Amino acid sequence: MDTRYLRAFVAVADQGGISAAAQWLGYAQSSVSAQLKRLESGLATNVLVRGSKGATLTEAGRRLLPLAREALELEERMRRAALGERPRLRVGAQESLAHAWMPDVLAALEYGAAGPDAGADVDLTVGVRSRLDRAFEAGELDLVFQYDSGRRALGPHTVVGHDNTVLVAAPSHPLARQQVCTPEQMLAYEFLVSEPGCTSEMLVDRFGRDLLAGAQLTMVTGSLSALLRLTGHGRGVSLLPELAVTRELESGELVELRLTESLRPVSIVAHWHPRLGLAERPLRALLDIARRADPLPETTRRMAS
Repeated sequence: MDTRYLRAFVAVADQGGISAAAQWLGYAQSSVSAQLKRLESGLATNVLVRGSKGATLTEAGRRLLPLAREALELEERMRRAALGERPRLRVGAQESLAHAWMPDVLAALEYGAAGPDAGADVDLTVGVRSRLDRAFEAGELDLVFQYDSGRRALGPHTVVGHDNTVLVAAPSHPLARQQVCTPEQMLAYEFLVSEPGCTSEMLVDRFGRDLLAGAQLTMVTGSLSALLRLTGHGRGVSLLPELAVTRELESGELVELRLTESLRPVSIVAHWHPRLGLAERPLRALLDIARRADPLPETTRRMAS
């Protein structure tokens, strides 16, 4: 099947309409429409429903979309192999990991920490868990780094590191004057969490729900930076991975609140797609570098326990 037809189909799915897809591809709208008709003719079924407000996928189109993305990615890998170019590795990471840890891991790969033949052209996507999950399932990402959510993982995956969880607040917050904070003391203050699916919400669900039963939870829809700024301005307290707040704790913008019960570390898990061809080697190299860059090595975890 001509991959031009698949590329037009994927563009329509991503852009929401034939006109928008044509503009994004740099083609005439009539050309994109013709490619879609040839695709549907070859498949003997409709993959799109055209309407005045755009185009939506049929059930057949929804089944085809992940395979179309896979075919286009395979074509790209074959082109790179034929030209002797470095493979492409599409990496996703939660914002908390990308805040401090992920850039160092990717830089080590680029600077040859895994050997001269393990390099790759890396595309990094940063987002909340739900967005990364959708992109990974759609075949738009090869490898994803996330905090362990406690859900059963499907497909290849491994733990590459660990991180502490910390309760933070502004230095001016009333709880910052307490040597140790009890759950009862925290009930009087707002507890800031990001939108559902973000790291802070997951950590609250997994580690803090019993401690904070009855607390006032305030959703902060947006970026990690917005949550940190609001916390730094004294709006409330927040439970976050230590990587997400290392800079703010070092600068004094935030302080860690001590709890009567310590919170156990959370694992950093990598998920990837199998059969990545030439990208398999840099993927394995990146996993090895990530393990060596574990923010909380086993010796440190044993000392803290």
